[in-house]
Amino acid sequence: MTQNVDQPLPELPQPEAPLSVVLAGGGSAGHVSPLLAIAAAIRLRVPDAAIKAVGTRDGLETTLVPAAGYELVFIDRIPLPRKPSLDLAKLPWRMRRAVTTAKKILQEARADVLVGVGGYVCTPMYLAAKSLRVPIVIHEANTKAGLANKVGARYTTYVGTAFAATALRHAHLVGMPMRRAIAALDRVQARAGARERLGLEVGRPTLIVTGGSLGALRLNKAVADSVEALAGAGIQTLHITGKGKALTRADGSPLTAELYRQVEYVDGMEDVYAAADLLLCRSGAGTVSEVAAVGLPAVFVPLPIGNGEQARNAAELVQSGAALLQPDAGLDGPWIQENVIPLCLDEPRLTRMAGSAAKLGIRDAAERMADMVLAAAEMPIK
Repeated sequence: MTQNVDQPLPELPQPEAPLSVVLAGGGSAGHVSPLLAIAAAIRLRVPDAAIKAVGTRDGLETTLVPAAGYELVFIDRIPLPRKPSLDLAKLPWRMRRAVTTAKKILQEARADVLVGVGGYVCTPMYLAAKSLRVPIVIHEANTKAGLANKVGARYTTYVGTAFAATALRHAHLVGMPMRRAIAALDRVQARAGARERLGLEVGRPTLIVTGGSLGALRLNKAVADSVEALAGAGIQTLHITGKGKALTRADGSPLTAELYRQVEYVDGMEDVYAAADLLLCRSGAGTVSEVAAVGLPAVFVPLPIGNGEQARNAAELVQSGAALLQPDAGLDGPWIQENVIPLCLDEPRLTRMAGSAAKLGIRDAAERMADMVLAAAEMPIK
């Protein structure tokens, strides 16, 4: 009997992955970045692990997760209104629908573990995982835990936090999961190459200013008012203004000055951390954790909105002498000239600050979270 060569061969069943992990969270880089770092650490532990991410259709995860090589599926955003409103009345129906979607995602993935990093998608994912008896692992990036993670922490003992001050049930301090290029950075060894790549002189005192990818108008204006004084003190400044926030003169031409360079964005913050003697920046949880991990002196200017979490993020580094903190309303050109310039030129103090930061920094947070995942899945930790 002969076989028709044109007949397609039957599909063979695919071998089941040794570990299936669903990671939930998104919206901002503060959620997506640790999620991706945890995913990478899991893959180092279990190279054949199946990893799927869950996010929303309007968050940064829509570009960052696929770019990192992971499958991304979506669930509706479920904001939790805190005041009586039509949205609050619709909440039970919306939540039931989202939990149904979440259950389907976990079942289709044959999930061994759900990892949540906070954000709108996490509450229905946590509820679905509890219903299906899928183990839950949580990472909380902020000093004040988000509502979703407070809900999820009721259903698991595997809870990691970036800050010791975070009050969350079953919390264990693990640090902030971050990209390996930052976690493994040797600032001294990498400094010369980083400065060359950023267009800076290798041997000159260096201030780098960043307000994050969106920029910070207060920081930008204060630095613009200080460029001549910084150059007069022999300090070179790299100013990362944020996309669309380039500084211009009255005639519309780009702001230029001696020893001053502005760019809208830098792809690869490890070069920024290696090149800087001092960083002037906001104090988001990710930035604070990375500055500590690499041992970089900083001047933090907390974002003056929200519930004060950025000031709380920076508190431990400030108290240890590793950083200065200046309220947003008090940052201007004269303050930079009176405080930042002397600090940039005080090498012994910068060295002490760097040492204090490094003592508080945690470089292996992603690996610690991966160990939690394996423990929750009852797999041996390698």
